[in-house]
Amino acid sequence: MDPSKKSADLAERLTAFMAEHIYPNERRYFLETERLGPWAIYPVVEELKPLARAEGLWNLFLPVKEDPNGLSNVDYAPLCEIMGRSILAPEIFNCSAPDTGNMETILRYGSETQKEKWLKPLLAGEIRSAFAMTEPEAASSDARNIGSSIIRDGDDYIVNGRKWYTTNATSPACKIIIFMGKSDPDGEDPYRRQSMILIPRDAPGVKVIRALPVMGFYGTPDRAAEVLFENVRVPASNMLLGEGCGFEIAQGRLGPGRIHHCMRLIGLSERILERMCRRAELRAPFGRPLAEQSVTLERIAESRIMIDQARLLTMNAAHMMDTVGNKAARREIAMIKVAAPRMAQQVIDWAIQMFGGGGTNNDHFLPAAFAMARLLRLADGPDEVHRNQIGKLEIRRHRQTNADNTGSAGDVLPLDEAARMSNQGLWPRPADFQE
Repeated sequence: MDPSKKSADLAERLTAFMAEHIYPNERRYFLETERLGPWAIYPVVEELKPLARAEGLWNLFLPVKEDPNGLSNVDYAPLCEIMGRSILAPEIFNCSAPDTGNMETILRYGSETQKEKWLKPLLAGEIRSAFAMTEPEAASSDARNIGSSIIRDGDDYIVNGRKWYTTNATSPACKIIIFMGKSDPDGEDPYRRQSMILIPRDAPGVKVIRALPVMGFYGTPDRAAEVLFENVRVPASNMLLGEGCGFEIAQGRLGPGRIHHCMRLIGLSERILERMCRRAELRAPFGRPLAEQSVTLERIAESRIMIDQARLLTMNAAHMMDTVGNKAARREIAMIKVAAPRMAQQVIDWAIQMFGGGGTNNDHFLPAAFAMARLLRLADGPDEVHRNQIGKLEIRRHRQTNADNTGSAGDVLPLDEAARMSNQGLWPRPADFQE
């Protein structure tokens, strides 16, 4: 499960680039996002991108299964952790959401024409993209509820729907949107009713209604937006993979994306823990440094435990995805998607408490980090959906174990037998163990 030498070399170069270019420009980045707003290009981002590309730190997310120069999940995960230490960093390396997921989607499921027209400029960093799935009128945690329509009309499709939290739609660089909607609303199989289609951002009928703040932040951590699609006509050749393949594409897209999100949160949490430790030694309320107070030591210790737990869990999921595939690793993927954002949210909350009033403004970037962690308990599926999946898979696993009468479950008395023994006095009682 150890990353390769190639991954270790890239990690060393990434770390050096972050120290030289990313951390010194964070304050400028937050000022630009605040002052220019979500509809603008941020100059600091455009200045740093060419530097990253010149250093060969570009498109590191590309999977080895689709690109011979790409990386496995185990190799890319530590790089994600390094980039995740700064909210500014992922876009600089062309490794930010939703572009990475969109590029992987087109790479894996797109036609050669689609790759030429949209994938190439995305990989080059010449344009950006958006992903339109969530709807204000639907409980989008169950994607079967999505009501937007993709209706065939001759050689075209006509698209209608209202989406929100469409990441990146307000960026002037956004030129293409991957849109999910129903192409067969009455189909017998509810998982074959949905499709995904490519929609140019400037197509007639596409209207970005408003930028949406994420806990008060418009430019970071997301350029979220509400977008209206009114009778948008696109060529049939813009369909991804084929009609009815929306769920298949979503599952192929979201697995790697969850690994990326979780590892970035782990990197973010590591950096915040470092700040907590420094702060604990600098502040001395009531005559004693925070570093000598038990509540501080307890929170620092718990943070260390939780971060390491999340990292090991995530690296295990990455290893399984590489060795047995995304479908077989779906339990592990769901587990990290619950564990990592919850961990990050708690660590950041403790940091805010330690920094006092200063922790509530963005001088120490803690509120933006908190918004990121809280957002990711909803993005790519809310905690409740993942926990339900984990629970069902666990019950199914033990049901099969009992049916096979193998493994540890075979050594345990059935519940009815245990009850019978207890009722008949055959079960040991506490008194039986007294001398």
